[in-house]
Amino acid sequence: MRGLFYKMMTNIHRKHGLHQLQFLEQKLVSARDRFAVPFIYKGKGHFKKIEPRQNPLEIEELYRNICNMSPRLVLEIGTARGGTLYLWTQAASVDATIVSVDLPGGKFGGAYPACRIPFYKAFARSRQKLYLLRQDSHQPQTIEAVKNLFNNQSIDFLFIDGDHTYEGVKKDFINYGPLVRSGGIIAFHDILPRPDLPEIQINQFWSEARKNYNTREIIGPEGSGRKIGIGLILV
Repeated sequence: MRGLFYKMMTNIHRKHGLHQLQFLEQKLVSARDRFAVPFIYKGKGHFKKIEPRQNPLEIEELYRNICNMSPRLVLEIGTARGGTLYLWTQAASVDATIVSVDLPGGKFGGAYPACRIPFYKAFARSRQKLYLLRQDSHQPQTIEAVKNLFNNQSIDFLFIDGDHTYEGVKKDFINYGPLVRSGGIIAFHDILPRPDLPEIQINQFWSEARKNYNTREIIGPEGSGRKIGIGLILV
Protein backbone atom coordinates (compact mmCIF):
# COMPACT_ATOMS: atom_id res chain seq x y z
CA MET A 1 0.00 0.00 0.00
CA ARG A 2 2.79 2.41 0.85
CA GLY A 3 4.33 1.89 -2.61
CA LEU A 4 1.01 2.58 -4.33
CA PHE A 5 0.45 5.72 -2.26
CA TYR A 6 3.99 6.95 -3.02
CA LYS A 7 3.49 6.38 -6.74
CA MET A 8 0.12 8.13 -6.69
CA MET A 9 1.51 11.18 -4.87
CA THR A 10 4.52 11.32 -7.20
CA ASN A 11 2.21 11.40 -10.22
CA ILE A 12 0.07 14.11 -8.61
CA HIS A 13 3.11 16.22 -7.78
CA ARG A 14 4.55 15.80 -11.28
CA LYS A 15 1.28 16.91 -12.88
CA HIS A 16 1.18 19.89 -10.51
CA GLY A 17 4.77 20.78 -11.47
CA LEU A 18 4.02 20.58 -15.19
CA HIS A 19 0.95 22.74 -14.69
CA GLN A 20 3.12 25.32 -12.91
CA LEU A 21 5.59 25.39 -15.79
CA GLN A 22 2.83 25.77 -18.37
CA PHE A 23 1.25 28.57 -16.37
CA LEU A 24 4.55 30.46 -16.09
CA GLU A 25 5.37 29.98 -19.76
CA GLN A 26 2.00 31.40 -20.73
CA LYS A 27 2.81 34.50 -18.69
CA LEU A 28 6.44 34.77 -19.84
CA VAL A 29 6.29 34.30 -23.59
CA SER A 30 9.77 35.30 -24.77
CA ALA A 31 12.88 33.19 -24.21
CA ARG A 32 14.59 36.08 -22.45
CA ASP A 33 11.74 36.49 -19.98
CA ARG A 34 11.66 32.77 -19.28
CA PHE A 35 15.00 33.05 -17.52
CA ALA A 36 12.84 33.77 -14.46
CA VAL A 37 10.88 30.50 -14.66
CA PRO A 38 13.25 28.20 -12.71
CA PHE A 39 13.60 30.83 -9.96
CA ILE A 40 9.88 31.47 -9.38
CA TYR A 41 8.61 27.94 -10.03
CA LYS A 42 7.15 26.30 -6.90
CA GLY A 43 6.32 22.60 -6.97
CA LYS A 44 5.75 19.81 -4.48
CA GLY A 45 7.46 16.62 -3.37
CA HIS A 46 10.23 15.46 -5.71
CA PHE A 47 9.33 18.35 -8.00
CA LYS A 48 9.57 21.10 -5.40
CA LYS A 49 12.41 23.09 -7.00
CA ILE A 50 14.24 23.52 -10.29
CA GLU A 51 16.16 26.62 -9.27
CA PRO A 52 19.73 26.67 -10.69
CA ARG A 53 22.54 26.46 -8.16
CA GLN A 54 24.53 29.24 -9.78
CA ASN A 55 24.76 32.88 -8.78
CA PRO A 56 21.62 34.36 -10.47
CA LEU A 57 23.45 37.22 -12.19
CA GLU A 58 26.23 34.95 -13.41
CA ILE A 59 23.91 32.36 -14.93
CA GLU A 60 21.68 35.11 -16.34
CA GLU A 61 24.58 36.60 -18.30
CA LEU A 62 25.51 33.17 -19.66
CA TYR A 63 21.86 32.53 -20.55
CA ARG A 64 21.65 35.80 -22.51
CA ASN A 65 24.75 34.79 -24.45
CA ILE A 66 23.28 31.40 -25.29
CA CYS A 67 19.97 32.98 -26.31
CA ASN A 68 21.89 35.14 -28.80
CA MET A 69 23.65 32.03 -30.05
CA SER A 70 20.43 29.97 -30.44
CA PRO A 71 22.37 26.68 -30.52
CA ARG A 72 21.02 23.61 -32.31
CA LEU A 73 23.20 21.04 -30.51
CA VAL A 74 23.65 21.37 -26.74
CA LEU A 75 25.35 19.11 -24.18
CA GLU A 76 25.06 19.52 -20.41
CA ILE A 77 27.18 17.52 -17.98
CA GLY A 78 25.63 17.72 -14.53
CA THR A 79 21.90 18.41 -14.33
CA ALA A 80 20.83 17.95 -10.68
CA ARG A 81 17.64 19.97 -10.05
CA GLY A 82 17.23 20.71 -13.75
CA GLY A 83 17.28 24.50 -13.66
CA THR A 84 20.02 25.01 -16.22
CA LEU A 85 18.62 22.20 -18.38
CA TYR A 86 15.34 24.11 -18.55
CA LEU A 87 17.21 27.29 -19.50
CA TRP A 88 19.05 25.59 -22.36
CA THR A 89 15.76 24.32 -23.83
CA GLN A 90 14.53 27.91 -23.89
CA ALA A 91 17.76 29.42 -25.24
CA ALA A 92 18.29 26.76 -27.92
CA SER A 93 16.73 26.76 -31.37
CA VAL A 94 13.20 25.42 -31.78
CA ASP A 95 14.54 22.24 -33.42
CA ALA A 96 17.53 21.72 -31.11
CA THR A 97 18.94 18.45 -29.85
CA ILE A 98 19.84 18.68 -26.16
CA VAL A 99 21.66 15.95 -24.24
CA SER A 100 22.02 15.80 -20.46
CA VAL A 101 24.55 13.55 -18.71
CA ASP A 102 24.13 13.16 -14.95
CA LEU A 103 25.58 10.51 -12.64
CA PRO A 104 23.05 8.87 -10.26
CA GLY A 105 24.56 9.16 -6.79
CA GLY A 106 26.99 11.79 -8.01
CA LYS A 107 28.91 13.60 -5.28
CA PHE A 108 28.52 17.10 -6.72
CA GLY A 109 24.76 17.66 -6.78
CA GLY A 110 23.67 14.93 -9.17
CA ALA A 111 21.43 11.97 -8.49
CA TYR A 112 18.03 13.34 -9.47
CA PRO A 113 15.46 10.59 -8.86
CA ALA A 114 14.19 8.56 -11.80
CA CYS A 115 10.68 9.94 -11.25
CA ARG A 116 11.93 13.31 -12.54
CA ILE A 117 12.82 11.90 -15.96
CA PRO A 118 9.40 12.52 -17.58
CA PHE A 119 9.29 15.91 -15.85
CA TYR A 120 12.63 16.95 -17.36
CA LYS A 121 11.68 15.58 -20.77
CA ALA A 122 8.65 17.88 -20.72
CA PHE A 123 11.04 20.88 -20.70
CA ALA A 124 11.65 20.34 -24.41
CA ARG A 125 9.60 22.34 -26.88
CA SER A 126 7.54 20.52 -29.48
CA ARG A 127 10.26 20.16 -32.13
CA GLN A 128 13.20 19.75 -29.79
CA LYS A 129 14.79 16.42 -28.89
CA LEU A 130 15.91 16.03 -25.28
CA TYR A 131 17.89 13.00 -24.11
CA LEU A 132 18.70 12.19 -20.48
CA LEU A 133 21.68 9.92 -19.84
CA ARG A 134 21.87 8.95 -16.16
CA GLN A 135 25.45 7.70 -16.51
CA ASP A 136 29.04 8.48 -15.57
CA SER A 137 30.32 11.07 -18.06
CA HIS A 138 33.83 9.58 -17.82
CA GLN A 139 32.88 6.13 -19.08
CA PRO A 140 33.72 5.27 -22.72
CA GLN A 141 30.19 3.99 -23.35
CA THR A 142 28.76 7.35 -22.23
CA ILE A 143 31.05 9.28 -24.55
CA GLU A 144 30.05 7.01 -27.42
CA ALA A 145 26.35 7.37 -26.58
CA VAL A 146 26.66 11.16 -26.63
CA LYS A 147 28.35 11.13 -30.03
CA ASN A 148 25.64 8.85 -31.40
CA LEU A 149 22.83 11.05 -30.11
CA PHE A 150 24.37 13.99 -31.96
CA ASN A 151 24.92 11.81 -35.06
CA ASN A 152 28.64 12.60 -34.74
CA GLN A 153 27.98 16.26 -35.55
CA SER A 154 29.96 19.05 -33.90
CA ILE A 155 27.97 20.70 -31.11
CA ASP A 156 27.41 24.39 -30.46
CA PHE A 157 27.36 24.67 -26.66
CA LEU A 158 28.79 22.52 -23.88
CA PHE A 159 28.04 23.25 -20.21
CA ILE A 160 30.29 21.38 -17.76
CA ASP A 161 28.97 21.29 -14.19
CA GLY A 162 29.49 17.68 -13.11
CA ASP A 163 32.52 16.23 -11.34
CA HIS A 164 34.17 19.19 -9.60
CA THR A 165 37.54 17.58 -8.85
CA TYR A 166 40.52 18.72 -10.91
CA GLU A 167 40.87 15.34 -12.60
CA GLY A 168 37.12 15.03 -13.10
CA VAL A 169 36.57 18.35 -14.86
CA LYS A 170 39.73 17.86 -16.91
CA LYS A 171 38.43 14.49 -18.13
CA ASP A 172 35.10 16.03 -19.13
CA PHE A 173 36.92 18.76 -21.03
CA ILE A 174 39.25 16.31 -22.79
CA ASN A 175 36.42 13.91 -23.63
CA TYR A 176 33.75 16.37 -24.75
CA GLY A 177 35.58 19.61 -25.59
CA PRO A 178 36.67 18.31 -29.03
CA LEU A 179 32.99 17.81 -29.92
CA VAL A 180 32.41 21.59 -29.88
CA ARG A 181 32.58 23.33 -33.25
CA SER A 182 34.74 26.30 -34.09
CA GLY A 183 32.82 29.36 -32.92
CA GLY A 184 31.08 27.35 -30.20
CA ILE A 185 31.21 27.85 -26.43
CA ILE A 186 32.34 25.64 -23.56
CA ALA A 187 31.19 26.89 -20.14
CA PHE A 188 32.42 25.78 -16.69
CA HIS A 189 30.73 26.46 -13.38
CA ASP A 190 32.60 27.09 -10.09
CA ILE A 191 35.80 28.60 -11.48
CA LEU A 192 36.56 30.71 -8.38
CA PRO A 193 38.51 29.22 -5.44
CA ARG A 194 36.33 27.58 -2.79
CA PRO A 195 38.48 27.35 0.37
CA ASP A 196 35.38 26.27 2.31
CA LEU A 197 35.02 23.26 0.00
CA PRO A 198 38.52 22.05 -0.95
CA GLU A 199 37.07 19.11 -2.89
CA ILE A 200 35.87 21.65 -5.48
CA GLN A 201 38.94 22.15 -7.65
CA ILE A 202 37.62 23.74 -10.84
CA ASN A 203 39.76 26.83 -10.20
CA GLN A 204 42.91 24.71 -10.58
CA PHE A 205 41.79 23.52 -13.99
CA TRP A 206 40.62 26.99 -14.96
CA SER A 207 43.96 28.62 -14.14
CA GLU A 208 45.54 26.27 -16.69
CA ALA A 209 42.81 26.78 -19.30
CA ARG A 210 43.25 30.56 -19.19
CA LYS A 211 46.84 30.17 -20.34
CA ASN A 212 46.01 27.96 -23.31
CA TYR A 213 42.63 29.06 -24.68
CA ASN A 214 40.61 32.13 -25.58
CA THR A 215 38.62 32.59 -22.37
CA ARG A 216 36.17 34.92 -20.71
CA GLU A 217 34.88 35.03 -17.14
CA ILE A 218 31.43 35.83 -15.80
CA ILE A 219 31.63 36.89 -12.15
CA GLY A 220 28.76 38.51 -10.31
CA PRO A 221 29.17 41.98 -8.80
CA GLU A 222 29.43 42.60 -5.07
CA GLY A 223 26.09 42.18 -3.38
CA SER A 224 24.79 39.66 -5.92
CA GLY A 225 25.07 36.73 -3.55
CA ARG A 226 27.71 34.02 -3.40
CA LYS A 227 30.12 34.58 -6.28
CA ILE A 228 31.15 31.27 -7.80
CA GLY A 229 32.09 32.26 -11.32
CA ILE A 230 31.44 30.85 -14.77
CA GLY A 231 34.30 30.46 -17.21
CA LEU A 232 33.89 30.39 -20.98
CA ILE A 233 36.23 28.93 -23.56
CA LEU A 234 35.47 30.52 -26.92
CA VAL A 235 36.37 27.77 -29.36
